[in-house]
Amino acid sequence: MKVTVKYFGLVAEAAEKSEEVLELNGALTASELKAQCLNGLSIADKDSVQIAVNQNLDDTTTIKDGDEVALLPPFAGG
Repeated sequence: MKVTVKYFGLVAEAAEKSEEVLELNGALTASELKAQCLNGLSIADKDSVQIAVNQNLDDTTTIKDGDEVALLPPFAGG
């Protein structure tokens, strides 16, 4: 299955890209895909990175063919 992964902020800087299309084999949850995408990146606090699937923040969602996934840096309010 193919999914589009978009990287924002410090995640994009660490990945040295803003977007990629991944070919995935088998079912993954959003949190499993997040771990796979962040593996090897120099991000100090990987737990602070949030994942959105089709613009919904839910890391328990099962990834499906054609999904759009976004990896988002920590947000600051104000």
